Amino acid sequence: MQIGNPNSHPAVMAAHTPEAVRIRLRANGTRGYLRDLVYGAVDGTVTTFAVVSGVAGANLPARLVIVLGLANVLGDGFSMAIGNFLATRAEQQLFERARRTEELHVARVPDGEAEEVRQIYAAKGFAGEALEHAVRVITSERGRWIETMLREELGLTPAGLSPRRAAAATFVAFIVAGLVPLLAFAFALTGLSPAINPFRCSVAMTAIAFFAIGALKGRFVEQSWYRGGLEVLAVGGGAAALAFAVGLLLKDVGVPG
Repeated sequence: MQIGNPNSHPAVMAAHTPEAVRIRLRANGTRGYLRDLVYGAVDGTVTTFAVVSGVAGANLPARLVIVLGLANVLGDGFSMAIGNFLATRAEQQLFERARRTEELHVARVPDGEAEEVRQIYAAKGFAGEALEHAVRVITSERGRWIETMLREELGLTPAGLSPRRAAAATFVAFIVAGLVPLLAFAFALTGLSPAINPFRCSVAMTAIAFFAIGALKGRFVEQSWYRGGLEVLAVGGGAAALAFAVGLLLKDVGVPG
């Protein structure tokens, strides 16, 4: 783990003081809400732009774009939030079930569980007295023993997330980003600038939104802001282009009178 410029020796040293290491290791045991924010924002932008492309491609009125776009933003945003809530809750329930299973195994077959610890650490290169000492230390405290089995045997770590907060992060990001493709059409309805092409403006604003989302993501994952922006722009732009292609294919369908 490096903070700031990786070639800056003072920054590297500061990141490896005992206190800095303790804080970082404690934080690394939980997953933050960045994934929920990025996922919600990208999906909100793509799905709303899909509606914009379909309706605009069919040469339907701007007012209809707004109505269908808002319905999509609210409906899909709520659906995604509920889905994320249930998924995050399921992760927690899976972890707790595995914990209860390991607690039962430690209580009923402690020698077998100790042997599992022994083989796990032998595979890591421990041997002889060092291996036996590691086994004694780990199995001497029940909580540490169970946490070790969850992490090393099953590959599970506590998510550390609130299902409600994860759902809220997804919903808010979806709503905020999902409104971006609609702004040009909302402005067009005011009649202040009749020469404006709302669809072209929507395309430009959607592209800016994708780049901004990626740039923000890059800031948190130590990726250069422009690389992060271009990455999300490419992925989101590809999905948006697909939506636009569908809109063109449906442009002659029209709306029943």
